[in-house]
Amino acid sequence: MKSLIDTYTLSNGSKIPIVGFGTWQTQAGPLAVIAVKSALSSGYRHIDTAEMYGNEKSVGKAIKESGISRRTLFVTSKLNNEAHSYTAAKDAIEKTLKDLQVDYLDLFLIHWPNPKAARDARWKDRLQDTWRALEDAYDKGKLKAIGVSNFRKRHFEVLEETQRITPMVNQIRICPGDVDRETIEFCRSKNILLEAYSPLGTGKIFSNDTLKNLAEKNGRTIAQICLRWSLQHGFLPLPKSIHEDRIEENSHLFDFELSDADMKSIDDLDGVVGYAPDPDKVDF
Repeated sequence: MKSLIDTYTLSNGSKIPIVGFGTWQTQAGPLAVIAVKSALSSGYRHIDTAEMYGNEKSVGKAIKESGISRRTLFVTSKLNNEAHSYTAAKDAIEKTLKDLQVDYLDLFLIHWPNPKAARDARWKDRLQDTWRALEDAYDKGKLKAIGVSNFRKRHFEVLEETQRITPMVNQIRICPGDVDRETIEFCRSKNILLEAYSPLGTGKIFSNDTLKNLAEKNGRTIAQICLRWSLQHGFLPLPKSIHEDRIEENSHLFDFELSDADMKSIDDLDGVVGYAPDPDKVDF
């Protein structure tokens, strides 16, 4: 690991930059445009958005205005929870391509496995039909890689009943104190890359004394410590910020390394930022 443009290799051979810039909770409009352009200026080449975020048009505008060649960028989006059916997912993919002003997506994910809008006796059928829409779009080259988000073993088992293509990515909440080892072990057994959203625990991590001490010891920020921990575990962190100085700061992860003792002290944290919600019980 030497830079933001180093890559992991997905199961289909696609290369994905090892750190992505997240845009969750980034307000559409000038704020999102500035944040994404700042990330690109800082060296990020992996941008993560979602239909639910409501900022795809702004992300697309930023990418276009940056002047950076499309082929050097890795762009991810995720399916809206209201689009769990074959036809709805197919239409949603087309809308995302249009809103982002791109001809293809490098990665597209089912955002939640069992959203409230589809949570009835047929949710498994809907999930399978939705995945089939992603597979078909992948076959047509509109999606260069496909995957899921917030999935646990039981949700993968639903897909396995009918899937032609195994998901290449699972984007889940991973941060110090919240590590779903069962899901992580399952994904690794299937060669499914783990992306870590909320790698800073939605900001709660900054009050943790263990991380404060490690940051001081290593001459780094708490954010840098958390992101480096994620990378050394082989995860793909997706830090987000709307502040240019922090966006730049979070990119400086490759000129230091955490010791085994440092890693263990972080690994031993448990529940300090709460836990990811049960995807079968979320209220959206």
